[in-house]
Amino acid sequence: MRFTFLVTGLLLLLQSTAFGQVKGDSLFADAELSLEDAIKVAVANNPQISRALLSVKDADELVDIAYSEVYPNISSSMSYTRNFEVPVNFIPAIIFDQNADPDELVPVAFGTDNNWQGGFTVTQNIFRGEVFVGLSTSEIFKTVQQENLRATTQQIITQARVAYYQVLVAKEQLRLQEAQIKRIEQNLKENRARQQAGLVDEYAVLQLEVQLSNQRPQLIEAQYAVDEAYRGLKVALGLPLQVDFEVKGNLNAFDIVSEDAGAEENAQIKRVDQMNPFVYQREETMSSFMDERGDLRILDARLNLNEKEIQAVKSRFLPTITASYNLQWSAAEPGGPTFFENNTRFQTLGINVSLPIFEGFKRMADVQRAQISRKDIEEQIRAAELSAENEVASAAEELNKSFETAEARKQALEQAEEGYQRALSRLENGIGSQIEVTDAEVQVRQAEVNYALMVFEYLSAKAQYDLATGQVPFVDTIEMEVE
Repeated sequence: MRFTFLVTGLLLLLQSTAFGQVKGDSLFADAELSLEDAIKVAVANNPQISRALLSVKDADELVDIAYSEVYPNISSSMSYTRNFEVPVNFIPAIIFDQNADPDELVPVAFGTDNNWQGGFTVTQNIFRGEVFVGLSTSEIFKTVQQENLRATTQQIITQARVAYYQVLVAKEQLRLQEAQIKRIEQNLKENRARQQAGLVDEYAVLQLEVQLSNQRPQLIEAQYAVDEAYRGLKVALGLPLQVDFEVKGNLNAFDIVSEDAGAEENAQIKRVDQMNPFVYQREETMSSFMDERGDLRILDARLNLNEKEIQAVKSRFLPTITASYNLQWSAAEPGGPTFFENNTRFQTLGINVSLPIFEGFKRMADVQRAQISRKDIEEQIRAAELSAENEVASAAEELNKSFETAEARKQALEQAEEGYQRALSRLENGIGSQIEVTDAEVQVRQAEVNYALMVFEYLSAKAQYDLATGQVPFVDTIEMEVE
């Protein structure tokens, strides 16, 4: 966690000191963010993970609250009363004089000028069903929050991976668009020279000018798409939109079949991809993914929590036994206070047994409601398992499809590039036409886009597959510090 916050601090430092100066011929290098660093930054800064972490800390406090019901409750008190006029009561005079009139009353002062009283009271639960069930319930509730933190982390890491890949594919489409315009401009320059030499007519030049005009709006759209993709990544990482950085990776240089990263800039992408290897197979086995999925683990913990809730409700039918010990001092004296000159002490010990006999049908209804909640959680688990199986199967199909089409996409790209070079050669030798070059250029761009999209779809499907099987990278290796 400290390392990831350090990464964020470095990014902010780079943004404020260097990256703002990397325009044009700047001597500063762009601040680059690898996939692994992006994942760590997301874990450290994403608000959803921060909230889940706070829930775990709150669960710790609830555990302490639950244990407080087991410990004795000790309280102390002290009071002082000054009687400016001692209270007077009237009693029959016959008490003091047997010859007095029976109806005669005489005033008698009760009390003293100064009165002190103080002591300690200790109350201890000896048996209370809900208290003892609450101890284990609080621990299970903490487990629920920890599983929620784990599941949230899985989701955020997956979102960060997909957002990272979206930036790469947007940058690739922008690069391809820029390359296409550059090729058209170069071709236009050469054809204008050929026109002046009388080798091509004016119509060939006009075709290229129209094609160039049609491509420029697409270039603008691609530039905005890159900006939008970067904003999505920054949101996933929990970074301010003002922070600028570049992502590392090249989709057109990424081979999904090979275990070798190829280009150095794809090394971390390949390493994350191989943390949970996927083997091409037509029939996907469910294996043990049920034990690792965050949502299923949360539901299992909630089911255990519900079991404790049922026990707690049933414990209300049992008696409650408490013990209390009382130690008190009292003092009284006339005149000016001399503080406990005349004092006495007394102690008491009491045992209280309380057994509710009838409270309407509330307790039985509470038991029934808790049991209904259990059945509802069981149905949620069954629905989640069905959904999990479908998610795994769908992600596996997408991965299989990428493996099946990878070789064809790669071959199509190589063939399109060879065709474009041949079309240029034919045009230069006077045996081809500008239409052939234009068609070949379109095929090259389409092949490059198709290959980049295939890699993007594979990496995104792999991220979803890892999430569906509960095998998200870094979740079990990144240390979650709950202080």
